[in-house]
Amino acid sequence: MVLKAHRWGSPASSAVVCVHGIAQHGGVFGALAERLAARGHSVLAVDLRGHGDSGREPPWNGETHLHDLLETVDAHGVERAIWIGHSFGGRLAAALADRAPDRAEALVLLEPGLDVDPQLALQSAEIERLDWSFASVDGALNALLSSASMIAPPRETVAAYVADDVRKGADGRYRFRFCPSAAVVAWSEVTLPPPPIAPLPTLLLHAEISLVDRERDERCYRAALGERLETVTVPNGHNVLWESPRETAAAVEAFLGSLRT
Repeated sequence: MVLKAHRWGSPASSAVVCVHGIAQHGGVFGALAERLAARGHSVLAVDLRGHGDSGREPPWNGETHLHDLLETVDAHGVERAIWIGHSFGGRLAAALADRAPDRAEALVLLEPGLDVDPQLALQSAEIERLDWSFASVDGALNALLSSASMIAPPRETVAAYVADDVRKGADGRYRFRFCPSAAVVAWSEVTLPPPPIAPLPTLLLHAEISLVDRERDERCYRAALGERLETVTVPNGHNVLWESPRETAAAVEAFLGSLRT
């Protein structure tokens, strides 16, 4: 499946491909993508299968997502890229770099879902599988802000995302643009053993209040990559693109700048 893609910058520039987390879509990278495009990168952010404006047909497992990602970058003429992945998207980016090393120049893993605690995944899947609907856009926003994974998100940032994401159904109720079944499968996928570590320059960025095993990730990646690994910790919680946008963007820009030198 060729996925819905959001683009920033000139296609002739250095390519960056962004992969979002569960129940989100590629637009979540908008602010970061604009900054990277201003620095000369061509940024492509996809909506994964079952999310945003991409098709919802099963299967939704990791293998299918990897095939979709490769088919999509091929369709956009991207031969080799820096891959940025958040949460589930980080797991997919890491897996793709191992599976197709000729397609990856470097990795940026933002709170990657490499080996998520099964109890956390179960609790999250039970929430995602429900038919969440809201009488208003504000109702959807308040529900998202009340999530246990949110520590200190700026309301205006999340509000802009929600206003773009939700759609009004035939019943007059508002719903987020993801398929609950796809989200449930993704929560199962993140409990599987982590993908092999690709021998690439890698930025591993975690939140202070992380949903993943930060120490395990850093220990394993340091052992495998040595000096090719950079690690950064940013304030607040798992949704680093919302909760620590300046710190996250600065870390990504510095890492990409180091690749050029």
